[in-house]
Amino acid sequence: MSAGGILKGVVLISGSNSGNSTVGGSLNLFEDPSTGFTHVRGKVTGLSPGLHGLHIHAFGDTTNGCNSTGPHFNPYNKLHGAPDDVERHAGDLGNVSADEHGVANVWLKDLQIPLSGPNSILGRALVVHADPDDLGRGGHELSKSTGNAGARIGCGIIGLQSAV
Repeated sequence: MSAGGILKGVVLISGSNSGNSTVGGSLNLFEDPSTGFTHVRGKVTGLSPGLHGLHIHAFGDTTNGCNSTGPHFNPYNKLHGAPDDVERHAGDLGNVSADEHGVANVWLKDLQIPLSGPNSILGRALVVHADPDDLGRGGHELSKSTGNAGARIGCGIIGLQSAV
């Protein structure tokens, strides 16, 4: 823990999109014990312009790239949804928007992705997808499981950040 009792995490994103450009980025996470929210801040680069699904996946395993990170983190066994839905996977973080230069600035907070406790996301993976997350509302056969967000083009393992 850092000064003030705030737990901090970090994830380094890497991968490539269908245009063979390198996807990269760095996100910082911190859990605010006074509110219970975990804040996620940073940027992802090398994306195609537009929306991209962003999810916490169950496993911090990148032995087969982003494909070995498993399904969305879902400790409550719910269907896929939007970040503000009652019915959603804990790891459903919605979409990030990349600008015309392929840069997505990430600035979000969520109550279901703690850095401590039995449902901690430390050691799990954060994944950026090629396509928009339809938030479980798309009517596609994958809508209620993945948001039909497409290929996993960037990912990284969520680690504990040093207080130094």
